[in-house]
Amino acid sequence: MQRKYLVQVEEAKEAAAGRPSAGAVYRSIFAKDGFPPPVPGLDCCWDIFRMSVEKNPGNRMLGRRKVVEGNPTKAGEYEWLTYKQVHELVLKIGNSMCSLGYGTGEKCGIYGANCPEWIISMEACNAHGLYCVPLYDTLGAGAIEFIICHAEISIAFVEEKKISELLKTLPSTAKILKTIVSFGKVSDSHKEEVNKFGLEIYSWEEFLQKGGSQQFDLPVKKKSDICTIMYTSGTTGDPKGVMLSNNAIISLIAGVKHLLASVKAEVRETDVYMSYLPLAHIFDRVIEEVFILNGASIGFWRGDVKLLVEDIAELKPTVFCAVPRVLERIYGGLNQKISSGSLLKKSLFNFAYSYKLNQMQKGKKHEQAATIFDKVVFSKVKKGLGGNVRIILSGGAPLAPHIETFFRVVSCAHVLQGYGLTETCGGTFVTLPNELPMLGTVGPPVPNVDVCLESVPDMGYDSLASTPRGEVCIRGDTLFSGYYKREDLTTEVLVDGWFHTGDVGEWQPDGSLKIIDRKKNIFKLSQGEYVAVENLEVIYGLVSDIEAIWIYGNSFESFLVGVINPQKQALEKWGEENGIKGDFNALCEDKRAKDYILGQLSKIAKEKKLKGYEVIRAVHLDPVPFDIERDLITPSYKKKRPQLLKYYQKVIDDMYKVGNKPVA
Repeated sequence: MQRKYLVQVEEAKEAAAGRPSAGAVYRSIFAKDGFPPPVPGLDCCWDIFRMSVEKNPGNRMLGRRKVVEGNPTKAGEYEWLTYKQVHELVLKIGNSMCSLGYGTGEKCGIYGANCPEWIISMEACNAHGLYCVPLYDTLGAGAIEFIICHAEISIAFVEEKKISELLKTLPSTAKILKTIVSFGKVSDSHKEEVNKFGLEIYSWEEFLQKGGSQQFDLPVKKKSDICTIMYTSGTTGDPKGVMLSNNAIISLIAGVKHLLASVKAEVRETDVYMSYLPLAHIFDRVIEEVFILNGASIGFWRGDVKLLVEDIAELKPTVFCAVPRVLERIYGGLNQKISSGSLLKKSLFNFAYSYKLNQMQKGKKHEQAATIFDKVVFSKVKKGLGGNVRIILSGGAPLAPHIETFFRVVSCAHVLQGYGLTETCGGTFVTLPNELPMLGTVGPPVPNVDVCLESVPDMGYDSLASTPRGEVCIRGDTLFSGYYKREDLTTEVLVDGWFHTGDVGEWQPDGSLKIIDRKKNIFKLSQGEYVAVENLEVIYGLVSDIEAIWIYGNSFESFLVGVINPQKQALEKWGEENGIKGDFNALCEDKRAKDYILGQLSKIAKEKKLKGYEVIRAVHLDPVPFDIERDLITPSYKKKRPQLLKYYQKVIDDMYKVGNKPVA
């Protein structure tokens, strides 16, 4: 079937060799003449920065707000380092690392919120061939300890306020970790603690001088060399280290560059980016690499979500990336302002919104659909994002269609939604500017990968049907090199050059992809965290007052809910002890009983040290056990999750509507 933004490169029967029931292989229409060629001179991640320094030495590169009176909540203008200045700092940090014996193949951890020092440390790793191993700054000491030991991190750069958290991993990590460098200062107590275990710790300024006047030659780096190991949050146990080569990152950048040029949305050296999404995630990392390649500017937030809007107003970014949770917050704030306005203002906004959306639905570009309303009504929304935003990119989890529609109308910017995984080096699909029919999809593939859908018979998904549905499989140079020290897991997902994402997709007539399901019982919440539901059901099933539990969550919500069959005698006994009258059915409807069960779930969650997003926030108590008669379980008593969702859909919707949502 002909699809507007796709070209078919292999027939289904050919693609199916060794992979039963695989659909046809497609790639982007922008790659109809072949994948885009590599960027000349770009052979490794260091070249991205090096080439930009040579071309744009005086351009603003990294900026942070000047703190007023030592109070982070009071900040002035952005202060900037040029590309040349950053390059000088990178060489100093690199020389200091080399003077201590750190070089090619060593593992270097970076732990903390986004800041100029984060990028400088990363570039120093790129310069000398060290593996950069980001440590997500919200990870606890347990996960940090595992990653340091598993990745064999010998030197770590750390945000000053995270030093205490890092020191909690001692003495377990002392056999591997030898040097700690603070992004800021180092207290005497921290020095004393570190010295106990035979480690060295330096402030940023001390480490800059450590190399002295020594000069170290930069090693030759190959495309196949590993550049970074990014650990995923771990859905079924310990985090997995995703190895990404130089080639994966520079191939993705070549594809993104070609795509942006094809839709006339290139990144320019005058562009400004707000860096607040974690650099430990591939989404923000590759975006910033694209900005660096083009000599553009990256400004950092102050690390406080409450101050993010202020930072945006001061920085005035031209490109704004977000996970759905951030856009949901902005959407909620805007709606609150609109609803609290006068009747005249509300009426004007609603009329302008309806008019512009109608024009866009007729095929008009967003910048031409309602120019007068853009100036009179929607310019205020644009000003709230700094006034200069021309592209808003959402990723990390699906963006609800009504929120995507809202921003497409009111932001006066291109609003794009992307999809990708750490294993695919981030963005693998992205919607296109002024293509309103792509709402609710992740768009066509970027022009440097091949994609096919593979049937999932057990779930009823057929990749050879008239509307192809199946597991999304990806092939191309952007794929990861494997999971570090986990060849067994690598061979599970990487088969004959194809990466099996585990996500189920559906091809749309225009060639965009819609993610409709997850092959395994693992799903992503709106903040981008994965949840292994079966594992959680085992843990929560330890509560003695529970007979059975089904846990649900989805990518449009930030927390989990549960449908529970309580243990009849236990709940009746609790009711009697607390003076609550009524039979078992009535007890299951009683809010006090639901709160009691929630309390028991919270206790076990705390006992088993579950993460915040793994805690159940609302429950429905069903006195009738899950049964075969209602098609909720199999004869072997396995849960039939799609049927459970269908049966309890109203209950689920009600749980998310009532006031059980955690405060944002």
